Amino acid sequence: MTRPAPRSATALYAIAATCAAVGALLWVRSRASTPISLSSRSYGSFLAADSYTPSAWRVWSPAVPEDRLGLYLLTAGLLLAVAARLVSVWRD
Repeated sequence: MTRPAPRSATALYAIAATCAAVGALLWVRSRASTPISLSSRSYGSFLAADSYTPSAWRVWSPAVPEDRLGLYLLTAGLLLAVAARLVSVWRD
């Protein structure tokens, strides 16, 4: 019979997934060569305010580009997932 993963491992997995998702979104956003805009027939003018160019606003310091921040967050997500796996194995 297998025991469920400890709460600390579950929390680490959740944090790792969040870091990886945000990192991937930042990396993709920085790689977009054209402005990203949301358009729809029913919400066209409402969503026009959501269109932006990748340089319209910064998430981080100007010293760290968004693509590098995205890669840092992806790496942190991977390391946290490994740590969560080690915690779950160590607790068994």
